[in-house]
Amino acid sequence: MNAPFVEQKARQTLAVVDCDIHPAHRTPGELLPYLEPRWREHYETHGVHVRQALQSGLMYPRMMAAGMRADSLPEKGGPAGSDLDLLRKQHLDPVNVEFGLLMALSKGGMEERNPGLAAALSRATNDWQIDRWVREEPRLRAGIVVPQEFPEAAVAEIERCAGDRRYVQIMLSSRPSDPLGHRRYWPIYEAAERAGLPIGLHPVGYNGGHPSTGSGWPTFYLQEHYVFVACMEALASSLIIEGVFERFPKLKVVLVEGGFGWAPALAWRMDKHFDKFRKEVAHLKRRPSEYLREHIWWTTQPIEEPAQARHIVEIIDWIGWDRLLYSSDYPHWDYDNPSFAFKFPMTEPQRRMIFRDNALALYRLA
Repeated sequence: MNAPFVEQKARQTLAVVDCDIHPAHRTPGELLPYLEPRWREHYETHGVHVRQALQSGLMYPRMMAAGMRADSLPEKGGPAGSDLDLLRKQHLDPVNVEFGLLMALSKGGMEERNPGLAAALSRATNDWQIDRWVREEPRLRAGIVVPQEFPEAAVAEIERCAGDRRYVQIMLSSRPSDPLGHRRYWPIYEAAERAGLPIGLHPVGYNGGHPSTGSGWPTFYLQEHYVFVACMEALASSLIIEGVFERFPKLKVVLVEGGFGWAPALAWRMDKHFDKFRKEVAHLKRRPSEYLREHIWWTTQPIEEPAQARHIVEIIDWIGWDRLLYSSDYPHWDYDNPSFAFKFPMTEPQRRMIFRDNALALYRLA
């Protein structure tokens, strides 16, 4: 878990595209220069007003290093994920990362209640990603952080950034205030489709203050960590059944850090119910499984590890080998090194699809 890092003896030979790298601010005030003066003063005077009270701390104890790799704290100070040179040394260089996709989750506007500040924080975070990371390291790419609970502002930020090819997706929290199939979020999907950019759903925040499960708050972090899966299942079914993919046929969605072993079972259940209730959802022209397999991609970390490796292979066969994207989750405690994370047999074409080719095509990196 948080064991000391063991350096690889040999460089990873196959170039990879990592679809989940988490940058962090070196200091609490690092974002301030990227805020307009009016919002910088507001931030320094009043702070943030997030949708729940626990955003600034860890809701569940996560072992030492606050859930990060024990070796990822920079020697010169700052939190894990804040040092570009250390990212290069521990991950980009030894793993042979051709492109790394940033997932900027901290103070990005997703959780902010104040509409103006939410938009300002999102804009600042996007500018910070380019200035502090992408400009200094050409292998990195940014994701457009948006104030998703304020769709008009989210659309404006998408339109501001979409012309810059250094942004390769639009980031949303998988823990929104409402199910993401609700029509108030549809302007975001329309803007994403118009820009030709995928939506990346990543766990962040605490459901607008709602319990993270349908039966209340979990007791242990082990439960909370598993609930990432339940969130993704709920959002996938919401997007499909409420007609998002029927309305936006070119929209692509990536489920990040939510596993994928559950996908066939969810599709089978939705199809079974659709056969009985299709008159209720007459806006759907196809079975739910068809939308799922056409519009959704999954990142690999944290990958399920059944006792018999063939079981995970059968699941991937059902999903499609062209729908999986390698992700490391650097610098978190459950970091996946591509040399050791996959404990099932793959052909060379399958390996290339998961580690590189699928992401090159989806994010237009080639």
